[in-house]
Amino acid sequence: MDWQISEDTVPSAPITEADARSLLGRPPTTGAWRDGDPVGDRRFAAFGEFRTENGERLPGFRLAYETWGELSPARDNAVLILHALTGDSHVRGSAGPGHPTAGWWGDLVGPGAAIDTDRWFVIAPNMLGGCQGSTGPASIAPDGYEWAARFPYLTIRDQVGAQALLADALGIDRWAAVVGGSMGGMHALEWAVGHPDRVERAAILSSPPITTADQIALNTVQADTIRMDPRFAGGAFYDAADGDGPHRGLALARRMAMLSYRSPTELNQRFQRSWQSGVSPLGRGGRFAVESYLDFHGNKFTRRFDANSYLTLVEAMNSHDVGRDRDGVEDALRRVTATTLVLGVDTDRLFPVDGQHRIARGIPNTLDGDQAVVLTSDFGHDGFLIETAAVDHHLRRLFAV
Repeated sequence: MDWQISEDTVPSAPITEADARSLLGRPPTTGAWRDGDPVGDRRFAAFGEFRTENGERLPGFRLAYETWGELSPARDNAVLILHALTGDSHVRGSAGPGHPTAGWWGDLVGPGAAIDTDRWFVIAPNMLGGCQGSTGPASIAPDGYEWAARFPYLTIRDQVGAQALLADALGIDRWAAVVGGSMGGMHALEWAVGHPDRVERAAILSSPPITTADQIALNTVQADTIRMDPRFAGGAFYDAADGDGPHRGLALARRMAMLSYRSPTELNQRFQRSWQSGVSPLGRGGRFAVESYLDFHGNKFTRRFDANSYLTLVEAMNSHDVGRDRDGVEDALRRVTATTLVLGVDTDRLFPVDGQHRIARGIPNTLDGDQAVVLTSDFGHDGFLIETAAVDHHLRRLFAV
């Protein structure tokens, strides 16, 4: 559930006038990538009928993905990188047509990096249900209209099932590594448990073994803020003019989520009780700097995401329970055969480190025994994206095995 783009994962800072000017103009009805938009570095793989765990049916779907490096003749050097809730396939590369922001993990993926593209063939798909090229609620259904609220309910296992079809289509029988953080870590864990023969290494970063009641509660309140926006219109908002979509509800959901991504220490140190301008927020109409910060990032988010997709993905996160129908979490974790890095952040209040320790205790072969690696960071959940030097070190340990 982290921010997942490079421009948003920098340490928090007060909003400047230039920042504010960058969001002038009416927000689009949806920030989804749509057919006809610049493709950028995306590739696409199309598939036939897909049946969800819930018994619902997609008559066909596609996954957008990006690649770096070259697949070896033996097809044994492929690495799967899985993004978080609001991420996409653009792991590295510049902003430009089709990619409004630069890659979100460019420091860790590339020539000579921890995930060295001179050695590894890296694949990063946009997850099923997403809004950056893969089939999701903003995609056109067979009747010629957007799927919108009719889009099937998806689970984490459904999304991994779609990724497995992509691997099959690319001729990859076994991943040299599967790497994911936050929601992507849920996918990585599901890969390691559900397809142990297909995963040689796994990196599970800032992700839990189950989505807890506390986390479901947070997701539910965010979803309700979107649904309560009158302009959401039950999900049927795609014909609305720019500025008339559910951007207020989506921006508010984002602002709420952001409070779980960063730590109190960082927010208090960065903003203290400072004002956004010279106008007092104490009954004089001014704003505290932290208010403007949240408002800016919420509004910015509406320009690159889709409200229906947000609902689909947070509901998929709510489904996450690696022990479901597997005799519980511990029995499920014992299925993992991959050499595994489990990493958490000490200030993570979204997915606290007790969840990562539970994963580490249950997996037979981790880099650090029955304890997860715990990064010390002021940045909370997003520490796994911001503390790149520390994450680089631990990924290099994994890829050296």
